[in-house]
Amino acid sequence: MIDLGALGDAFSLLFSSFQPWMVVVPGLIIGLLFGSVPGLQTSMAMAVFLPATLGMDFLSALLFLTAIFTGGMFGGGVSAILMNIPGTSSAVATTFDGFPMARSGRPSEALGIALGASTVGTAFGYMTLLLLIEPLTSVVLKLGPTEMFVVILWGLTLIAALRGKFMARSILAGTMGLLIGTIGMSPNAVIRGTMGSPFLLDGVPVIPAMIGMFAASELFSIAGGGYLVDSKDKNSISLKRILSGIGEALRMPVTLLRGSVYGVLIGAIPGVGSSVANLVSYGDAHRRAGSPDSFGKGDPRGIAASESANSSSEGGGMVALFALGIPGGAGTAVLLAAFSMHNITGGPRFLSEQTDIVYAVILANIVQALLLLFVGIFLMHLMSSVVKVPLRILIPSVLVLATFGAFGLTGTMAGPITLLVFALFGWLLRKYEYSVAAAVIGLLLGNMAEGELLRSFQISGGNFDYVWSRPITLGLFVLLILSLFLPWVMARLQKRVRRRIEHSSHE
Repeated sequence: MIDLGALGDAFSLLFSSFQPWMVVVPGLIIGLLFGSVPGLQTSMAMAVFLPATLGMDFLSALLFLTAIFTGGMFGGGVSAILMNIPGTSSAVATTFDGFPMARSGRPSEALGIALGASTVGTAFGYMTLLLLIEPLTSVVLKLGPTEMFVVILWGLTLIAALRGKFMARSILAGTMGLLIGTIGMSPNAVIRGTMGSPFLLDGVPVIPAMIGMFAASELFSIAGGGYLVDSKDKNSISLKRILSGIGEALRMPVTLLRGSVYGVLIGAIPGVGSSVANLVSYGDAHRRAGSPDSFGKGDPRGIAASESANSSSEGGGMVALFALGIPGGAGTAVLLAAFSMHNITGGPRFLSEQTDIVYAVILANIVQALLLLFVGIFLMHLMSSVVKVPLRILIPSVLVLATFGAFGLTGTMAGPITLLVFALFGWLLRKYEYSVAAAVIGLLLGNMAEGELLRSFQISGGNFDYVWSRPITLGLFVLLILSLFLPWVMARLQKRVRRRIEHSSHE
């Protein structure tokens, strides 16, 4: 599976000169800082620094941009844990247990778990890519819109898994998110729900809406307190506790491995990527947990599952870029632009003719994962000092920062207005105990699911029998059904066994 000659050439490219490595650590720092600031996206950082790669050779340019990508994946989890603000859409599930864990007085441990899981996930993703890039390429080529729709549906079904106290209310919140996600121009050029506003033709700006629902509404609810973590002995960020959190993550190898596998497989599907992998991995960990009631209240397994998946999805996303010349998401789209800037075309020819560069990028990113661990530990104290800021200063500062970030994302007042509207919407959901997470999941995945379903309909000509000719679709659908109903069946069987044991003991 591995071309040993090309692998040797890759080692020569990387280690014959120190030049390619000079850009890696700055790239990681840029990604960490951009990812951890609400409203600043990793893809935005990559785009801002893309012109700087003109003066670099092609390999150095790719290493610099992938370092930003790697750092940003973890950086998004920092604000998710400390402020309940997913720095990227792929860190949504990290908020579910990361923020409660930080609020309960364990912010250092939560950050350590996220860093450990991100390191393992990134390394696993690229090692898998190194071993399986050719087989994965053939698998990705066989995935059509029906398969992608089932994978997205898997993410949408997490609405039921994340139901919280009221399942019906959670499903309703998810449905509202789905409907909001369909506002604007549909994939078949039908305009829906814009109320005549040109700003909504491209749909509701997802990132400002997500920040509004998660962050602003949460900040409203905690206003009036002293600090994010009230106890002074618990709000101090300790290197010892961060290292303890990293160790805690490494003591969950099965959770990390399963999350990393989800990340690679789902991340390899163009257009689906890390946000779906993050949710599917979290939902799977929730369903498999022996004590699922602890999820959503600061369970370390939730952080490990979500962070390992979104980090490993980076390696999976490279499959489509290297093998097909197709960007799997915003970050890989910027990488594709770097290809063009250096007059190189991605795709099967690039994979076959410049295998040494492909292997060099993969090997460098495995090393980047280890560097992320040290850079993350070094910068953690700076990034996590937010827990020491009084809420009377923190809340208005974060709201102002988020507002500027929302404006920067859209370039118009549509961003700040969206943030405000969805902050009120999120506050109402919290007040009446509806699931904010379900609404965000619906918003993130609804438009994507509609597009894949429409393409499936067009290809099949509206004939449902087309599905029976897609064995991969059927296999994915069976796995989806099993993952949903198997825990319920097992719980019923366990109750029945307990009743029989109790009945026999009474006799």
